[in-house]
Amino acid sequence: MSVPIYRQALGAEFSRLQPELQEYFSLAPGSGQYGVGEGTFDVVGCRQRWLRPLLRLTAGEEAFFPEYGENIPFRIENHAHQDPFGRSSLTARREIRFPGRTRLFQDTTSATGAEENTQLVDYVGRYRRLVTDLNLSVTAEGRLRGVSEVSRLFVGPLRVPLPAGLDAKAYAEQWWDPAEGSNGRHRIQVKVIQPQIGLVLVYAGAFDYRLRPYTGGSSAQSYLPRYAQPDRWENRV
Repeated sequence: MSVPIYRQALGAEFSRLQPELQEYFSLAPGSGQYGVGEGTFDVVGCRQRWLRPLLRLTAGEEAFFPEYGENIPFRIENHAHQDPFGRSSLTARREIRFPGRTRLFQDTTSATGAEENTQLVDYVGRYRRLVTDLNLSVTAEGRLRGVSEVSRLFVGPLRVPLPAGLDAKAYAEQWWDPAEGSNGRHRIQVKVIQPQIGLVLVYAGAFDYRLRPYTGGSSAQSYLPRYAQPDRWENRV
């Protein structure tokens, strides 16, 4: 079984994560299991009303969406697998259940580079056209922090780096809160900020998480359920 990609990227720092986070990020290709999280976002979506019509144009990408709400239920599935190019990867599929409409938000994070110098690259949306580098760190409290930066678009054969003035960065933090609920819960907070616009997207909330076996018990390293597969794969970085 492969080494989990977050363990590869963090190296010795992985052991400084809270034990519950170590378990969450230890899913690896070939395990025969996938992760399911269910909970509620305290806030989720785009707070800036004037920006929502623009996000509506990109909603079909399943990366951004125009809605905004509070106390919104959601579900996330994590699938560890090898992508079609042989890279160890983690695909996340999120269902955000706004009143009257469910939005999907999906991405695949893949490990690139030599094992001792692993870089995580995040491919966002159903067509995986938006790509960012993911830089990780561990806080003194054992929380995981991630910054998605240096974005580029793949438009047909073109690789289009986004200039610093237009690029948006995603700032994420995840941790285990033992005081949340009756037995403790995972918490996550993500903000996507564009320097000229400000806050583009935010989501923050708490959820329970468990592992489930794949139907049929598949333990192939390349296995990914059809419904979790993107419409297009990308191997350029």
